[in-house]
Amino acid sequence: MIDLGILGLNPITLELPAELGWPFALALAWVVGEFGTRWTKLPRISLYGLVGFALANSQIGFLSNLDNDTVLLLANIAFGLILFEFGYRINLQWLRTNPWIGVNGVIDAIISFVAIYWVAQWFGVSTLAALLMAALSMASSPAGVLRVINERRSSGQVSERILHLTAINCVLSVFTFKVILVLWVSHTSGNLLQASSSTLVVLAASTALGLIFGYVLPLILRRLGNLAQDSTVAFAFAVILLVALTHSLKLSPILASLTFGLVARHRRVALNRTQRNFGALGDLLTVMLFVFAASTLEWFRIAAGLGLGAILVGVRLLSKTLVSTALAPFSGISWRKGFFSGLGLAPISVFVVLTLEQSRYLGVALSNELSALIAMVFILEIIGPVITLLALIGAKETPHTTEN
Repeated sequence: MIDLGILGLNPITLELPAELGWPFALALAWVVGEFGTRWTKLPRISLYGLVGFALANSQIGFLSNLDNDTVLLLANIAFGLILFEFGYRINLQWLRTNPWIGVNGVIDAIISFVAIYWVAQWFGVSTLAALLMAALSMASSPAGVLRVINERRSSGQVSERILHLTAINCVLSVFTFKVILVLWVSHTSGNLLQASSSTLVVLAASTALGLIFGYVLPLILRRLGNLAQDSTVAFAFAVILLVALTHSLKLSPILASLTFGLVARHRRVALNRTQRNFGALGDLLTVMLFVFAASTLEWFRIAAGLGLGAILVGVRLLSKTLVSTALAPFSGISWRKGFFSGLGLAPISVFVVLTLEQSRYLGVALSNELSALIAMVFILEIIGPVITLLALIGAKETPHTTEN
């Protein structure tokens, strides 16, 4: 149903078949992304997000009849494919060789948490909501970061540091978010031991599933004796199965997929012919992922938290850039590259949206108290990828700006 009243026209509605909503939205987002990128040079994912937000139930209303559970599963599959590729890009040996990168990630996450929590509390946000906002603000979105890096074929020290810092931040954010939920559940249920054990089981089981897939699939591929040729399809099927399992078992597809990619890399699986972004399948699901993420945002909640949300965006960017800049000389790069490494951590939207959606399984319904976070997500859905792109250009790591 499309409500034309928000466009300033007579408040009439057009009834459209429900099954046309998502196919039309995805096709429109793809067209806008392709032409918009050529005309504006903006990242495609920013334009996908704009289309998803405009067509959402609380805006034009074109996507009002979606089956949320099915679309959420598809979104998690899309995110899982990105997380697998993201995890595969992480080099643990590099972190061991240069531990200051890990130190940077941990300090960055802690400072971001403290800064966001303090500002939210100062503006009168409840303690629980402030803690959840602070925990989620620690992270950067692997989907936004990796898509911009792949789209612009960026490579170099800053690109790699952005990837590794994002991975560290995400793991710490998921862990902190789960711990805060433990405290909330134990406070409401009065059973801290039960809540703690439940959360630890979720984290351990999610990681274990990723480990199992990371060990078993390479063995199957080696047994087939055609590793390079079969890797793209095999890993895509494995990620889909892994995400479906975690979704069904109410586990964390984020931890499972990221662990799967990490283990696959360090099992020395050669992915020479694996297509970047998993080829056409990954591109199609990415459009759906960013349209879905933006379609969950409601304008009235954004408007309610826009002022504080904008302040929190500034606080988050400032904390990440200051930490990366200050620690840059210790980790072997210039202050300039440290600044751009911190600036490139701007995207957050998809990670936050999917984490909040998954938290509903625990009965957490805090959307009314998280309007500032929703506003942050909206702002960074659009400008987060742009900031990352500007950081990569500033660091001269895109093909047309490479340093001599």
